[in-house]
Amino acid sequence: MKIAVLTDAESAAGYRLAGLHVAVAGDTAEARKALAHMVQEGDYIVIAVSDALLPDPYQAVKREMRGRDLPVLLSAPSPFSAVKGRAEDAEAYMRQLILSTMGHEIKL
Repeated sequence: MKIAVLTDAESAAGYRLAGLHVAVAGDTAEARKALAHMVQEGDYIVIAVSDALLPDPYQAVKREMRGRDLPVLLSAPSPFSAVKGRAEDAEAYMRQLILSTMGHEIKL
């Protein structure tokens, strides 16, 4: 069993660096189709889905999940949704997040 992430192209590299299987989708329709395929494959124990693509991944594949306990579907915050409605931009948010997590500023 594997752990996978369904995300946008900009976020994919970070998840790959973490050693996770990554599926990339460009929009909601593509994400729904990819998630349904991943659920039907049955190879995954957990699938995290970018909330920018599908805010409620379970509702998107409710029919495919019928009668299944796995995979567990998680909504993963994206940098774009994290700064939605804020005055700061995504780069400033990521800089602050890295600084508070690592204690060092990394030039993006």
